[in-house]
Amino acid sequence: MGFQFQSVATLSYSLVAQYGVRYAQLGLLISCYLLPGIVVAYPGGRLGKRFGDKQIAILGLTLMVVGGLLDSSSLNYATFLGGRLIAGTGAVLLNVLLLKMATDWFLGREIGAALALLVSSWPVGIGIALIFLPWIAITFSLPSAFLSTAVAAAAVLVLVAAIYRPPENAAMPEGGSSFRLSWREKVLVSLAGAVWALFNVGLIIVLSFTPSLLSAQGISARDAGIATSLASWTLISTMVLGGILLDRIGHATALMTTSFAVLGLSIILVPSASSFALIAFIGAIAGLPCAAMLVLPTEVLRPQSRAPGMGIFYTWYYVGMTLLTPAAGLARDLTGNPGAPLIFAGSLEIAAIAVLGIFRMLQNSFRISELFLTAEK
Repeated sequence: MGFQFQSVATLSYSLVAQYGVRYAQLGLLISCYLLPGIVVAYPGGRLGKRFGDKQIAILGLTLMVVGGLLDSSSLNYATFLGGRLIAGTGAVLLNVLLLKMATDWFLGREIGAALALLVSSWPVGIGIALIFLPWIAITFSLPSAFLSTAVAAAAVLVLVAAIYRPPENAAMPEGGSSFRLSWREKVLVSLAGAVWALFNVGLIIVLSFTPSLLSAQGISARDAGIATSLASWTLISTMVLGGILLDRIGHATALMTTSFAVLGLSIILVPSASSFALIAFIGAIAGLPCAAMLVLPTEVLRPQSRAPGMGIFYTWYYVGMTLLTPAAGLARDLTGNPGAPLIFAGSLEIAAIAVLGIFRMLQNSFRISELFLTAEK
């Protein structure tokens, strides 16, 4: 997913120079990969519940292959946009089901490390795209570079179809039977999704707007890009560390709260005290709470409700990415301050602490009420 998502941004110079794509159109091509998540994430979870996780994951990978093939077959803008939407729809289905599948396998045994490895694959895929896609485009052609994203998805499709099997204790597909999440599950998993969304939007804003901030401060575009990339690489290294700490030490709430606070304040400092060390530190801190946030849905969803519940969880993520990321650009336009988007991003990390507090408060309240009901029976 990360490899295919990043393809447009990585090859943006060629798209603009060779095919006359305007920057506004380029931005739409990038964002429309995530746009289907607003309407597809929850139904995708329901489909997984009805037809089986593996079947819907394969469907998602198939759509990613089809979208990649469309993007490589024609650089007509409308066709390319359609290919991105199709591939993005498949990526949403896969994203929702992968979290549920990993949870089924590892809940109760190193779930933190497992989910940290899962989520770290996204920046790894982005890093691979940054390295290899320009080489493919130069050595062969621009369509060949986009074709490689379809080939990658096809290879994974074959592996999933041939190798993956659900664990013995996984909830089985329910065919045509109806299923409803309880209102408590909906409320709590929505709050968990809001925490994940606020964290990720803040981080994406840092990665998106730091280069322009550094350039405005007199740093060359090349050095600004290198500096910003430090956050991505340190993020990858500490994601797994955060998962291991969660499995061995616990204290998920303390880990998340401390990380959000330090991360938010560090981001707010960047406009006035930017440095390579500070940016690398931001990435390192950001990796620590990832696994703990992904465990939140498992705390409140029953095994039979995980698939649709994960759909709700990711719906909030896609809504946040769609609505809040442009707000950072608006903040810069309204203030004329290149540091305004980062101040906004830091505020989102602080807001995540408040939402996490509400999540824990309601979780404890619901748990106490259930104990009273059980005692009365």
